[in-house]
Amino acid sequence: MASAANYVRVFDTTLRDGEQSPGATMNAAEKLEVARALARLGVDVIEAGFPAASPDDLAAVKRIAELVGKTDDTPSSRAPIICGLARTVRSDIDKAWQAVAPAQRPRIHTFLATSDIHLEHKLRMTRDEVLARIEDMVAYARSLCDDVEFSPEDAGRTEPAFLYRVLERAITAGATTLNIPDTVGYTTPDEFGALIAGILENVPGIDGAVVSVHCHDDLGLATANSLAALRAGARQVEVAVNGIGERAGNTALEEIVMALATRRAHLGLDTGVDTRQIVRTSKIVAAATGMSVPPNKAVVGANAFAHESGIHQDGVLKNQDTYEIMRPETVGASATRLVLGKHSGRHAVRARLAELGYDITGDELDKAFARFKELADRKKTIADADLEALVTDEIYRPREIYSLDTLQVTCGTGAPATATVKLVHQDGTVRTQAAVGDGPVHAAFEAIAVIVGLEHELCEYSVQGVTEGIDALGRVEVRIGERDSEATFRGHGAHLDIVMASAHAYLAALNRLLIARAERKGTTSDGGQQPVRAQA
Repeated sequence: MASAANYVRVFDTTLRDGEQSPGATMNAAEKLEVARALARLGVDVIEAGFPAASPDDLAAVKRIAELVGKTDDTPSSRAPIICGLARTVRSDIDKAWQAVAPAQRPRIHTFLATSDIHLEHKLRMTRDEVLARIEDMVAYARSLCDDVEFSPEDAGRTEPAFLYRVLERAITAGATTLNIPDTVGYTTPDEFGALIAGILENVPGIDGAVVSVHCHDDLGLATANSLAALRAGARQVEVAVNGIGERAGNTALEEIVMALATRRAHLGLDTGVDTRQIVRTSKIVAAATGMSVPPNKAVVGANAFAHESGIHQDGVLKNQDTYEIMRPETVGASATRLVLGKHSGRHAVRARLAELGYDITGDELDKAFARFKELADRKKTIADADLEALVTDEIYRPREIYSLDTLQVTCGTGAPATATVKLVHQDGTVRTQAAVGDGPVHAAFEAIAVIVGLEHELCEYSVQGVTEGIDALGRVEVRIGERDSEATFRGHGAHLDIVMASAHAYLAALNRLLIARAERKGTTSDGGQQPVRAQA
């Protein structure tokens, strides 16, 4: 059991800062699933969102506060703190409190920039005005909630003497946690560690608060900076699963947790995270956000425990310690796998999906199994990556306003590509459209666009082979934007035929756009909404 002095609180901001990654917007159902995964993982704090950003975000945070940490999701009955972000504005704080109040352990997190460059160019405020605003709004937040966190945004570029005054004022007003953000990833580990040490030495009343750190990865130093801060005395670290977040992202949860666990003898620090849940949580976040994990990503990448070099293979076969400083099973990456093929039954497929973190039953399992059988008839062995691509394509597909019935394409040398598409509307109406394009995918997109009839633009189109070989499953990611707003909507599709995968992905994105427009007109759906950007 870790002593209080050596215990590091893990504050997860996947649902707030992580969701601010371009294209990573999640709907309410996806956010709730991620929050439940984080509770199973055992994080101390879940920053569930920025309630003032939109009514949808407020509702999503409130639902998480109502449900997460009050059921079997929570290991050892240790309920996570549910936190909502707010600017130092009374209306923001009111909305944050409205959202987190139902939680067993609520927290309000408020922030205001303190660096001279932000004061001059963004806030247009003097230092005295900033100090007064902090004192007033932190005190207001504390009048609503006993647990208040304050962040001086861009603390890494704030003059230390002024930063000390800011933090002292926040403590006096009632802040219980003081978060020090390296908002733009500017500092180096020695600088950031010294900044934390200076705060602990020079801020009156600091012993009565928890010092936290929130580092960005613009220079690839987020994990190193966070570790330097923890060694200097910080006892809360703000992280995101898979390192997602604004620009280059946040400190990766899996990197910090496993660094502390693997190097415990050196660092002498502990967390309450169940490391065996790390890979499962990583996959859930990747599927919900549509942001794939690079194969070489530390801890959770596909190659993290893979060895191709003959020298490495020989060493690992003789003793795993030669090239592995962590065991795959410690992070939930099983070293043994079921080999799935066309003779596999529903039970085997469901069991393997459960091992991969997908506990699906009923119609979802039926659909996933049907897709599996279709693929198994055309591919000798189904890899884990194939299975994950199929199941996420099914369970994270939005409600279908339009569904694809048939698609036929013709293309070749010296003639334009043509596509004929038949779509079925949710009311049963069937529409068929033919179109030409520069290639089969373009022609299919043109035909679909004519039927759906929405003004939009294609912002991103990417194709990825899920596995190696000529029989690889193709995964397509599409992102579209409304021409009259900044909102974007994503879709993904997986199929052996890349044109089919592209059509499914494009149609999924258009369905999300249709759902969002219907919501704005007052109807109920699960469409996503682009949140207001904010960062601590």
